[in-house]
Amino acid sequence: MLGKVISIIALSATLLDASKNAALPDKDIDGTVFLVNRQHMVSKLYAPDTRKVIAPGMSQSMREDAASALEEMIAAAKEEGINLSIVSGYRSYSKQSTIYSRKKASQGQEAADRISARPGASEHQLGLAMDLAKKGSSQLNTRFGTTEEGKWVSDNAHRFGFIVRYLENFEDVTGYMYEPWHVRYVGVEHARELYECGLPMEMYISGYKLEVYDYLIHQVTNE
Repeated sequence: MLGKVISIIALSATLLDASKNAALPDKDIDGTVFLVNRQHMVSKLYAPDTRKVIAPGMSQSMREDAASALEEMIAAAKEEGINLSIVSGYRSYSKQSTIYSRKKASQGQEAADRISARPGASEHQLGLAMDLAKKGSSQLNTRFGTTEEGKWVSDNAHRFGFIVRYLENFEDVTGYMYEPWHVRYVGVEHARELYECGLPMEMYISGYKLEVYDYLIHQVTNE
């Protein structure tokens, strides 16, 4: 038995050393499923390489992989008669601090925490998130989810590697109110799985890691 335990530990160490991203994808800040929330913060010093997104709306930037995928998604939507506009992409730690402070001053901390991330807790700092609206609009509210544009995003974003990050009825898990306008790039494979399971990233990542650890254990015990 002791030998099995040692083997599991050794195999786990090997995997974590050689393929850490596979076992702990939520800890890889340069990956696509780095988990950001109030419990998993980003350093104020972190600033990804970004580029301008070529799309209707405000001038916004994202990481290269996310920007290319979003441009493809917006083009595909347009071909189907859905016209989307970009509103807010990459935000620095400093900019998020200003936004949160303004919300807190006007609405109080409890209300601000439901609708705005504290500095270091925003996905926008990763350069992987974008707030979307109908073309010609910059308003962000839950009504977007009932529009043709919002419905299209909900049903199709996963095809391009995006998820609607803050789902309805999961505020107790994500910490934020329903935001049908906020999409987050996680890559096509993860986006498809998240779309199919209908769970927020927090729950999905926990399950994903359990599968990795279960695989490790079976690899050793089945030898």
